[in-house]
Amino acid sequence: MGEVILQMKDIDKSFPGVHALDHVSFSVEKGEVHALMGENGAGKSTLMKVLTGIYTKDSGTITYEGKEVEFHNAREAQAAGVVIVHQELNMVGHLNVAQNIFIGREFKKGIKIDDKKMIEESRKLFEKLNIDIDPTATMSDLTVGKQQMCEIAKAISHDAKVIIFDEPTAALTEAEIQDLFKIIRDLREQQLGIVYISHRMDEIKVITDRVTVMRDGCYVGTLITKDCTKDDIVNMMVGRVIYEEPKTKSMVSEDAPVVLKVEHLNAGKMVQDVSFELHKGEILGFSGLMGAGRTETARAIFGADPKESGDIYVNGEKVVINSPEDAVKAGIGYLSEDRKRFGIVVQKTIAENTTMANLSEFMKGIFINKKKEKKIAKELADSLATKMPSVDELVVNLSGGNQQKVVIAKWLCKNCDILIFDEPTRGIDVGAKNEIYKLMNKLASEGKSIIMISSEMTEILRMSDRIVVMCEGKKTGELRIEETTQEKIMNFATRDVG
Repeated sequence: MGEVILQMKDIDKSFPGVHALDHVSFSVEKGEVHALMGENGAGKSTLMKVLTGIYTKDSGTITYEGKEVEFHNAREAQAAGVVIVHQELNMVGHLNVAQNIFIGREFKKGIKIDDKKMIEESRKLFEKLNIDIDPTATMSDLTVGKQQMCEIAKAISHDAKVIIFDEPTAALTEAEIQDLFKIIRDLREQQLGIVYISHRMDEIKVITDRVTVMRDGCYVGTLITKDCTKDDIVNMMVGRVIYEEPKTKSMVSEDAPVVLKVEHLNAGKMVQDVSFELHKGEILGFSGLMGAGRTETARAIFGADPKESGDIYVNGEKVVINSPEDAVKAGIGYLSEDRKRFGIVVQKTIAENTTMANLSEFMKGIFINKKKEKKIAKELADSLATKMPSVDELVVNLSGGNQQKVVIAKWLCKNCDILIFDEPTRGIDVGAKNEIYKLMNKLASEGKSIIMISSEMTEILRMSDRIVVMCEGKKTGELRIEETTQEKIMNFATRDVG
């Protein structure tokens, strides 16, 4: 056992209608990476928000560096060396990288901000972390993965002693994940205490020393990572066995009609001459590395981004889609990978979000039929097993996985026959993933047709009837699930497209 740098004991926290934390205990040692795991809504983020002063605990004690503490806000926690790298990026797009890293604590030269010094210090920080990012680059010009690296650099710049990583790899490429792991190992060598929140079981086995599991706001237990199996962790998280077997046979009959046909679609550098077909009742997986052009293809089909050329046919008829409204009228729904920006309105209720794409069905004259709205929202929330006090709850108060379920409910409410699921389980725990997989299979069996974009190979192999692979904006391969292997997908995903 190492020296304990942080100890949380019997932490209790309630919100109206929800007992979020029920006497939870958790500790971090110097020089360890301690995973905090649990299904969405288990209380992981709430526990960390109590630690960093975002929420006030109802009872319990926090001991940090041998002294009992209570931080009143995130700034106080940062000043003491307890820093959180959030899953949702908190960067200001129009500022440069250096300005983002030192925002709120800028270097000054007299009364003026010393940009040169901030750029210099940022460069030193990136060199120390072995990250290749230009401190003068505008933040919005960086990839999501690079932005996440800046968020991590910003956290480390606070002279941190305890760093909390909340789903840090959700938007990173495999190469960036390896870079991150190197950084984490270096920090561990420097005797920092690291809390690592992730749903990716393979990462937990690679990078962590201990695993603490929470379920429904309660502490379940702590395991030493090297002495436990993936199944041990999953069983503690969900209280049941989850099977992740790949699909070996397509569920779609060979004569199933084509419901969506895309021909020679072009939309900038990331969508070049893309053609494919989607059949009734099919789950068509879109695979490829980060930046392959999968999301850009989906957004061009949905009318969210302008297309330069190409034709789209729905049920054999050519359709003109210049906006998402056109796509919805054609029976296409789109679940975005960035649910906060494009999927939900977090300051509205679950019921309001559920009916948002289909509001005309709930109008009574000039008024919304709230009773009908709540009834449908409740039925959909129950079918998706959304964890919530009621459909009157604001979406902002839900966990990431439950927010994702609200987006799915929205398109189910609209009853779209073609659904584009872009990274449908990103940031979602293994139990909730399983529920969404069952739901997608159920929708397909009922005749819905699904395009599923996923960066997780196991997800692609488990869910797809057929797989389209992209690389650098072009379709490089198409595989039936019966003939698919990880190696074949990776060969297409890394093919030189010239």
